[in-house]
Amino acid sequence: MAPSIAALGYHDVADERGASGFQRPGAWPYKLPRRLFDDHLWSIASVTVLPTLVHEVAWGTPSKHVMLTFDDGGASAPYIGETLERHGWRGHFFIVTSLIGTPGFVDAAGIRALREQGHVVGSHSHSHPDIFRDLSPTRMEEEWRSSRSRLSDLLGEPCVAASVPGGDVSSTVLRAAADAGYAYVFTSEPDPRPVLQGHCRVLGRFVVKTTHTAEQVGRLARGEGWQQALFMRRLRVAATWALPGLYRQYVAFRTNPHES
Repeated sequence: MAPSIAALGYHDVADERGASGFQRPGAWPYKLPRRLFDDHLWSIASVTVLPTLVHEVAWGTPSKHVMLTFDDGGASAPYIGETLERHGWRGHFFIVTSLIGTPGFVDAAGIRALREQGHVVGSHSHSHPDIFRDLSPTRMEEEWRSSRSRLSDLLGEPCVAASVPGGDVSSTVLRAAADAGYAYVFTSEPDPRPVLQGHCRVLGRFVVKTTHTAEQVGRLARGEGWQQALFMRRLRVAATWALPGLYRQYVAFRTNPHES
């Protein structure tokens, strides 16, 4: 029996949304104020199973785990890392490597500091394409390999973990990540049951927004509500496959900084 992984996916934590990460309409719902983030962490702390790291899981053993992940590599990443450290926890930080050190994003020194604190540092692709599954297999592999190489060089160790940007996943996306050498890939599918894609373990996540309360996050950390979340997510994903043109228009609007 496989372990059950309650992985929670966060992005930026900042009181001013312009202080960290992408500056576009699609990013606003994922930028949590510090007080709300603190409330979430205290709610998670009330759960018997406290956050762990992906490489610490005994995969052949039935067990329950909570994991915390943070996408994009915004400038708030060092604050998040220090906040987790005060709880005695470690998280997973997934970096868009083409944006390292650019305005609103963490620099190389900040990334090294996260790793020195014991956090996992992984890839969120090289350039964060808007709809990753629309890329050609060659371009997908370039995104994964380029990002992995940059982080491996920066940290002096192999980069083994990644998360899919934008949440647009397909078997081709996962296969490209596995071929690029990742051992763990996180998606935005709220499924606590990890699966194998070749040698690569694929883990689902519940992506947290500013509208999610501490109580909701606490229930998710306890393993409650995942089935309903997965059902709703699959409905939304089915709509994007059924109406690809409309979905591309929607994504283009959401990722346009001039619409903010």
